[in-house]
Amino acid sequence: MQVLVIASQKGGVGKSTLAVHLATQATAYDTRVLLLDLDPQGSAMEWANRRGDRPPDVSGVNPASVGKDVERARAEGYGLVVVDTAPHADHAALQAARAADLVVIPCRPSTFDIAAISATLDLCRLANKPAVVVLNAAPVRSRVTAEAEEAISDKGGVVSPVVVRQRVAFQHCMIDGRTASEYEPDGEAAREISRLLADLGSSKYASGQATTLATRKRVA
Repeated sequence: MQVLVIASQKGGVGKSTLAVHLATQATAYDTRVLLLDLDPQGSAMEWANRRGDRPPDVSGVNPASVGKDVERARAEGYGLVVVDTAPHADHAALQAARAADLVVIPCRPSTFDIAAISATLDLCRLANKPAVVVLNAAPVRSRVTAEAEEAISDKGGVVSPVVVRQRVAFQHCMIDGRTASEYEPDGEAAREISRLLADLGSSKYASGQATTLATRKRVA
């Protein structure tokens, strides 16, 4: 079983949207998936209520019990657990990170978001867990994405090669509890989530084989 914790100490980076999309995409591969909502705002729970009985399973949990909830999911035969955490909640995010196989850090390619990412990277180091930054809600065509990757790398962050772009499908699909792949199956948003899930499922992050852009430049 893999545990992905979606964490950012900054709000407004698209954590819940990414969490529900990754969790739902995994169910398309006959994986039993549990999405744990640790955010008091309950965005994932609200989405699940609109979705009805369709998978994945979604549960609101207390941050203090997240470790036990993850172990319970393992015993119940889940193949993937996705944890959506709250921003500005250091202790709760740390508890979740300690239960993770991989911490996924969404980051919009903006000056404020990149400046705030160090706190989340520090939290992952404190938990001693691997982390990967996902550039989220990025402009479809702009140099800002490459500049953001370089800036994050300079802070010591590993950036996923898969960029999730700002697309209208992500906005429209959430209204009635769907995801981009259900709203527009052949759309670019659906393809990006599929590629991202495959990337996060690879062993390179947990094994430490992934490197920062800065490291790749030095090696080159």
